[in-house]
Amino acid sequence: MFEFFTANLNELFNYLFDANKRIYWGYIVSSITLAAIVFWRVAKQKQQSPLAEPHYDQEVMQNKPVWRRFWHFLFPASIYFSQSARNDYALFVVNKLIKASLFPLVIITMVPIALGFSSTLEAIFGVMEHIQLSATSTMLVFTILLFIVDDFTRFLLHYILHKVPFLWEFHKVHHSAKVLTPFTIYRSHPVESYLYACRMALTQGTVVGFCYYFFGPTLKMMDIVGANLFVFAFNIMGANLRHSHIWLSWGDKVENWFISPAQHQVHHSDSPKLFDVNLGSALAIWDRMFGTLVKASVVTKLSIGIGEQYAEHKTLRGIYLQPFVKSGQVLMNSLSSLFSKKGNSQRNSES
Repeated sequence: MFEFFTANLNELFNYLFDANKRIYWGYIVSSITLAAIVFWRVAKQKQQSPLAEPHYDQEVMQNKPVWRRFWHFLFPASIYFSQSARNDYALFVVNKLIKASLFPLVIITMVPIALGFSSTLEAIFGVMEHIQLSATSTMLVFTILLFIVDDFTRFLLHYILHKVPFLWEFHKVHHSAKVLTPFTIYRSHPVESYLYACRMALTQGTVVGFCYYFFGPTLKMMDIVGANLFVFAFNIMGANLRHSHIWLSWGDKVENWFISPAQHQVHHSDSPKLFDVNLGSALAIWDRMFGTLVKASVVTKLSIGIGEQYAEHKTLRGIYLQPFVKSGQVLMNSLSSLFSKKGNSQRNSES
């Protein structure tokens, strides 16, 4: 048991050195750099962030050294020591232990999906001669396809989690954060984490199987320190600021194509009108297709969370157990309504 805890805690520490993790040191450095640009603009132009209760008071800090003002701007105690943030830190650790102990027993894996999908294509279309491209071209096609399909399936699952009532009860854990920090990305219920893990296996397996069928077994991804080239670019452009109090918009034209950190903060609004907007991860085109895109420029005031429903997720016990209770109630109500409609329909036909 001690070895299990030690090994998993070491893995969490190694997230800082894994470019596939959001809190990789390179992404943190790039986010701090972008935050410094925002800080300079705020200080010079006295811009106001739409986020409610601004955590940087220029009047109070104006006589302090610039490094201290920037530190206060970057890490306000009111956010990083709040109860909501402390829950995020605990979930970061506890969810890792849950995944390590339970997920290997039930998770689907990429390899059989890839082999099965490739075999299905062969059964339908027959064996084909592999397309001959240069090694670089094949890598580029595979890398782009993997990124696009992965981004779309992330959007699609996110859309479903918002639109299906009993699944929303699990996803609501993520939205229950009252403040945003880079650790909020790890604020998720294990049921949601399991769905995303299955999504990743299905996505990677399908893309690998598809490319194997057309290009043969010599598939390799273009990467930077082990991360998909395009995922690395997305993360280096301030992905950690998506879950933060720092308002960074790309402007309307760019936000037609890519989701900015500010747009994702809009997605975390406690206004029901904004619950189901900006569901994309990197690309904004899916939100445009589904009519859920909102530009950061149209939002003038923003507060974070799910309003009064936050009480359900104020404690770790509530975070883990309440979604099961609430989703069960939703399912029971749906079944009751369904049987009631069937009964009324049958009585009307008999009469």
